[in-house]
Formats: sequence, C-alpha cells, structure tokens
Amino acid sequence: MFQLEEIIMKITKALIPALAILAAGVTAASAHITLENQQAPVASTYKAVFRVGHGCEGKPTVRVRVQIPEGVIAVKPQPKPGWTLEKVRGKYAKSYDYYGTPTSEGVKEIVWSGGNLPDDEYDEFVVRVRLTGDLKPGTVLYFPTVQECPDGAAERWIEIPEAGKSADDYQFPAPGLKLLESK
Repeated sequence: MFQLEEIIMKITKALIPALAILAAGVTAASAHITLENQQAPVASTYKAVFRVGHGCEGKPTVRVRVQIPEGVIAVKPQPKPGWTLEKVRGKYAKSYDYYGTPTSEGVKEIVWSGGNLPDDEYDEFVVRVRLTGDLKPGTVLYFPTVQECPDGAAERWIEIPEAGKSADDYQFPAPGLKLLESK
C-alpha cells in the first residue's frame, strides 16, 4: 500500500505544473473581447454587445475603440455613464439603401474613453447597427477592437483569420459575427 501512495504522490507532483500551464492557456484563450450574440441575419438590425472581461496585464481599461466594418450602417452606440462617447464618421466604399434612402457615409469607429474599468471587473459596450443586405451569409464579419489602458498599455483585438483558419488560431482575434440568411 505504501508504494501505491508514493506512486500517486509522484504522479500528482508531476501533473500539477502541467495542469497549471494548461489552465493558464485556457485563461489566455478565453480572455478576448467578444460579442455576446455571435450570429445575426443580414438585412437586419443587430445589437452588438462587446464584452470586456479584463484590463491590460493588471491595468484598468480606460478606452475602447471599435472599428465598424464595411456593410454595417446606421450605427448608434449606447452612452455609458462615466465614459465619453465619440463617433468617428467617414465615407463608405459604396452607397447603401437604408429604408429607401441612399446612405454613403456614417459612423466608421466608436470610441468610449475616460472611464475606468478595473482589471478584475467586467463590463459591456453596446452599439445598435444595421447589417446591410449586401453582406454575404455564411461568412464572419469582424469588428477590430482596441482596448487601451494607462501608460500606453493596450490589447489590440484586431487579428482577422486567414482562409482556412479560425479565431482560435490567433492570440488577439477581432470579435466576430457569423452572418446568417435574412429572415
């Protein structure tokens, strides 16, 4: 019996570091800025909820910038108490039909700044958009997002997967939305 206990102790001691490394990898992989609802039909209104679950290496988040992809129009961000909201406007690559009105420019980036989201707290940043009918069902639409912290620290969630790869293949994947057929 003594030998069996000794073997179990040795195996346990050997496994603890491996499990710690595995747990760290799982934590890093799940520590992305993500969308609450990760699929929506084209030609519809979509409420994008960007979930921020951590800061930058222990520092609080003080600014969140979300780039709006082409084909997403009528962007209306939700204000957050304690944060300043900025809407950066620009021209679209083409004109889109917005309920019978040609629309060739609009919000291209949203910036929430001046707040303070501690590293050990969670929050959400919300925007309502129109997914145009020009978007292709079956594809993933990416919203590159930069999370800024004090002293120039930042997490750049801007990696867009190459063909044949997924967001899981990247360290800093952009939040993605799978486009579905319109209803």
